[in-house]
Amino acid sequence: MKTVNEKVVVNKETQQKENFPEKKFRAGSISATVWLNKGQKSGDILEYRTISIERSYTDKEGKWQSTNSMRVNDLPKAALVLQRAYEHLVVTNVGA
Repeated sequence: MKTVNEKVVVNKETQQKENFPEKKFRAGSISATVWLNKGQKSGDILEYRTISIERSYTDKEGKWQSTNSMRVNDLPKAALVLQRAYEHLVVTNVGA
């Protein structure tokens, strides 16, 4: 099974793990990211994956920004990266 890179972020009072993407699919300015998450249910530790989608753009000052809002012309690329993310989960059998 693939593992996700983690690093420890030290806060003043607590330590927490920061997740890094397991896989990222990009088509132009649109990307879909596969995240490995861990949770608990009835005392059992579970792993599950989620997908986030975003559009990158530059603002008026030329700084890179991202949003989850898509324009009409972004939808075909969004469909493509979501399909690739889905295929990744099915082919690696982690979406079951």
